[in-house]
Amino acid sequence: MRSSSMGKGKRFSFGLALVIILLVLGALTWFLIAIFEGERPSATLEPSPHYINGPKEFHVKVADRKSGLKSLSIKVLQEGRKVNILDKRFPYKGLLNKDGQHEFEKSFVLDPSTFDLGQGAIELVLEVRDYSRRNGGDGNLTVIQKKMVVDTIPPSIRPISRMNYITVGGTGLIVYEASSDTVQSGVYMDNMYFPGYPAGKDYPSTAYVCYFTVPYYVKKRPQLYLWGKDKAGNESKAGFYYRIKRRRFRTQRINITDRFLAKVLPYFSFYQFESGLSDVEKFLKINRELRRENTRAFFELRKKTGTEQLWEGKWIRLKNSATMAYFGDHRLYYYKGKKIDEQTHLGVDLASLAHSEVQAANTGKVIFAGRMGIYGLTVVIDHGQGLASIYSHLSQISVSEDQMVSKGEVIGTTGQTGLAGGDHLHFGVMVNGIFVNPIEWWDGHWIRDNVVRKLELLKKATTGAG
Repeated sequence: MRSSSMGKGKRFSFGLALVIILLVLGALTWFLIAIFEGERPSATLEPSPHYINGPKEFHVKVADRKSGLKSLSIKVLQEGRKVNILDKRFPYKGLLNKDGQHEFEKSFVLDPSTFDLGQGAIELVLEVRDYSRRNGGDGNLTVIQKKMVVDTIPPSIRPISRMNYITVGGTGLIVYEASSDTVQSGVYMDNMYFPGYPAGKDYPSTAYVCYFTVPYYVKKRPQLYLWGKDKAGNESKAGFYYRIKRRRFRTQRINITDRFLAKVLPYFSFYQFESGLSDVEKFLKINRELRRENTRAFFELRKKTGTEQLWEGKWIRLKNSATMAYFGDHRLYYYKGKKIDEQTHLGVDLASLAHSEVQAANTGKVIFAGRMGIYGLTVVIDHGQGLASIYSHLSQISVSEDQMVSKGEVIGTTGQTGLAGGDHLHFGVMVNGIFVNPIEWWDGHWIRDNVVRKLELLKKATTGAG
C-alpha cells in the first residue's frame, strides 16, 4: 500500500512539474512573441501635393497597437542636404510598454523660406519605429516618402497691345505673353473671369489672346487686369492700358395684348404653370423665370468652346433684313396701360421675308441646336476661344450638334417660335457666355482695328516677324 501511494505521489509531482514547465515555456514563448512582434506601425502623412509654393500645412498620424511607438522623425531632403522637421522619442512605460504611447498625431507647417529650401525637387521623409526587439533591437520601421517640387516664383505675364478700347456691352481683345510654366491665364473684370487661349499654331506657345467684355449692366468704372497661374498655384497680375466708352441704351415700350398672349402661350405648353394663373401671369412667369433659366443655359455653353480661332473676316448679317430691335434695349412691358415687367434685350432682331434662309455668320462648330425656352428653336455656333453666335426664333433647323459649318452656310429659316410676335431672327453674340453687342462683328473696320491689328502686333512681338 505504501509503495503504491509513493508511486502515485511521484507521478503527481512529475505531472505538476510538467505543467509548470509547459506554463513557463508558454509564458516565455508569449513573452518572446510579444517583444519580437513583427507588425509595423501604421502611419499617414497628408496631403500629397505635387508642388509647394509657400507655407503648407501637413498632418501626421502614427499608431502601433502592440509594442507601442518608440520614435518618429520627419525630415526634408534636397540635393544632399537634410533638414529636420520633427524628431520625437516616446518613453517606455509599464510592463511591455502597456502604458506607453500607442497613438500620436500632429500638424506641422512646411515653409520653404523658414527652412531655407531652394527652388526644385525635395523629398519629405517620415520614419516611425516601435519598441519591438526585432532588427537588432531597432524595432519595426515604417517609412513614407513624398516627392514634391518647391516653386515659389510666380509666372510672368506681359500685355502686348499698348492701348485697348472697349465700349460697355461690346467686345474687347487683349493679346499677351505668358511664361511657359503658365497653366491658366486671362482677364479679370472686377470679379468676373474671362479665360485666355493660346494664340494659335502660327505663334509661339507663350502667345495668348483673351476676348472679354464690360457687360451692358456695369455702371461703375470696373478694374481690368491680366491674371495668370502656374502649376504650383503661384499667381501673377499685370495691369494694361484700356479706355472704356460708355453707351446709352434705348428704352423701348412693348404693349402686351390679349391677342398676343393667345398667340404665343400655346407654344409654352411644355412649361409647368401653377393652376389658376391668368394669361398675363403665365406671360410674366415665362418672361422672368424661363428667361433666367435660358440665360443660365447659354452661359453653360461657354464650356464647349474650342481653343482655336475658327472664324475669319467680317461676320455675315441676315440678307435683306431690317433692324427691329437693338442689343441692350431696355424693354418696358405694358398691359392695358399698366407696366407689368421690364427686361433687357440681349441681341439684335432682324426681319426679312417670312421663312428666310439663315446663314452662319462665320465658320464654327454647332454646340446647340434645339428648343431654348423664350428663344424658341435656336442654333448656337462656337467660333473658338470663347466666341459664339446665336440664332433664335427659327421655324426650322438645318444643322445638328457637333456639326462644322462654314461662313454663309444655311443653318435654318426664320420664324416666330418662342416669345416672338412675328417672323424674325434674333441674332446674338456671346463672349465666354456673356452676351455682347453683335453689331461690332458685322463691321469690317472694327474687326481690323480691334482684332486683326492686335494679332499682327502679337506675331511681331513674339516671333520677330516684320
